[in-house]
Amino acid sequence: MTPAKTNRTDWDAVRLHVVTGKGGTGKTTVAASLALALASSGKTVLLCEVEGRQGIAALFDVPPLPYEERRIASGPNSGGDVYALSIEAEQALLEYLAMYYRLGRAGKALDRFGVIDFATTIAPGVRDVLLTGKVYEAAHRNRRSKNARQYDAIVLDAPPTGRITRFLNVNSELAGLAKVGPIRNQADTVMTLLHSPRTAVHLVTVLEDMPVQETSDGIENLRRQKLPVGAVIVNLVRRNELDDEARDRAINGDLPRELIEDDLLAADVEPTRTLVDGLLTEAREHAERRGLEDEQRKHINALAVPTYELPRLTGGIDLGDLYELAAELCEQGMA
Repeated sequence: MTPAKTNRTDWDAVRLHVVTGKGGTGKTTVAASLALALASSGKTVLLCEVEGRQGIAALFDVPPLPYEERRIASGPNSGGDVYALSIEAEQALLEYLAMYYRLGRAGKALDRFGVIDFATTIAPGVRDVLLTGKVYEAAHRNRRSKNARQYDAIVLDAPPTGRITRFLNVNSELAGLAKVGPIRNQADTVMTLLHSPRTAVHLVTVLEDMPVQETSDGIENLRRQKLPVGAVIVNLVRRNELDDEARDRAINGDLPRELIEDDLLAADVEPTRTLVDGLLTEAREHAERRGLEDEQRKHINALAVPTYELPRLTGGIDLGDLYELAAELCEQGMA
């Protein structure tokens, strides 16, 4: 494993970065960008997903991920690497049975009879223990772990904000299912990591009312359960095309029509009335939208947590875009 560089960042003490967010905010894109950003300082990073959507594979344009760790990218300008893992509850349970009960073939037989699917469906608390347990195992490997790669950091593309507290708070979910025994012991062990300073739960949002409110509620719920709140990452931020004076004039309909016509002529474009009216309307809508977004920023600032912003990129997200977003996170001090 390549030694990590010693550049100081905001989250040096964190080993596990949990990324959550309301659907549609770009949670998986942010998780992938954060993994690349961490790798840019020479770290070996594991990027995990637990929802079975194969979102990581789609982003990095690689084949669907099996239940094994695979290298999918390297950090920009460094010796760091990003590995990926899609964690399935059924496979995690089989691995758990083989590890703690020596049920190799017997475990696979149970799978054929549908016992594994039954166990992970009827008891969602057990399912979450298995998923988070696999993350815990990856985070606690050491030099004595045979044939197991060690990671400097782990990024977990976690369930959405509305389910994140329940997903991480595996102890309370198991309260009525397993008060003692190996599953309960594993839950207790996992919780030592999730409640420690080695973990940070980052929340992704966009500058809209519902996602910002869900982010606020999510932070409150995490704090209530004493889970470590990390950063708020504002995604899909539009460029500010107008300064404050021009924005006010656009909203009030006071932009100089003559100057717009002159600029169009200078660009060899005929300044028809329809075209100029359309540009003025677009400017007003942009100014109004920016005003609403600034209001949402005030709500985010009131949350009193570190905040980072990622720009809206045109078109679909490809690997080059992920590197660009990773560079933004590095520049802002997140990695």
